[in-house]
Amino acid sequence: MRGPGRHDLPLPAGQTMNKPDSLKAFLLERVPELRHNSDRLLIFIDNGKVRCTAAASLSFEYNYDLQVILTDFAGHPDSVMLPLLEWLRVNQSELLENLDKSADGIKFEADLIDKSKVDMSLTLSLTERVVVRTDDAGNTTISHPGEPQRNPPWPESGPEWIVPNG
Repeated sequence: MRGPGRHDLPLPAGQTMNKPDSLKAFLLERVPELRHNSDRLLIFIDNGKVRCTAAASLSFEYNYDLQVILTDFAGHPDSVMLPLLEWLRVNQSELLENLDKSADGIKFEADLIDKSKVDMSLTLSLTERVVVRTDDAGNTTISHPGEPQRNPPWPESGPEWIVPNG
């Protein structure tokens, strides 16, 4: 499931995007089969791009395919898909809400090893915003705001969308 000539070395802590670590922790917590076999869950970032408008702040967006690989997985695929969809609802909701993005936003492949195990690969099209600010003294701060969340009481009160840590 990985291309030839790839060198997939783990990055040191703190030197990766936030969503891969978040999804990995979520799946390890929610999928019983993985909870006891965490080494069977592999995460890779492929086809990464950076988009920047060259605005004064130089804020930008990471855009990448997150490949989630489960090796020798003996659980039912539903036990992975349901937590994955829960995580996406909070962390990349447009893959569930936007018909154009949902058409290709979640892909999977499976290699049937035997009657009880598969190697399964899930590919997710993800983005992460990076906000760059410079204060009056010239100090630069970088933050990764959370994804916009729907405001449940809208339209009765408040805006339709809320941006955590925005």
